[in-house]
Amino acid sequence: MAQVKKGDSVKVHYTGKLEDGTVFDTSDSKEPLEFKVGEGKIIKGFEAAVVGMEPGESKTIQIPADKAYGPHHPEMVMTIDRKEVPPTITPRVDQMLQVRQKDGKTFAVKVTEVSEETLTLDANHPLAGKDLTFDIRLAEIA
Repeated sequence: MAQVKKGDSVKVHYTGKLEDGTVFDTSDSKEPLEFKVGEGKIIKGFEAAVVGMEPGESKTIQIPADKAYGPHHPEMVMTIDRKEVPPTITPRVDQMLQVRQKDGKTFAVKVTEVSEETLTLDANHPLAGKDLTFDIRLAEIA
């Protein structure tokens, strides 16, 4: 039977969990995730785990933070004056906001703290610094 190798397009079903068992993403009741192995569009550890799998095969893998979304960078956490937020926005903890830079580019931040005068925003990926577990089932080599 065929095994996945670099350059193959694959379809996989998956469930991603945090160390405490909380599910953060799954393809259950959705179409399988499709990607080309070696393109680097999927986190390194996940992509590496499908190499050598055969259609129908399942496995559970642990991916350390450095092979997933990287470490949490404290320098990507900032505190801003609440006056910098448009008055139409009522910020709350865990809310995702878009921040526009001076060059016009935008990026997502998560509100982590709200006070009368300031907001604390985290520009790290929400899964940065976290070790992840994935249950993977190879649906097909496309």
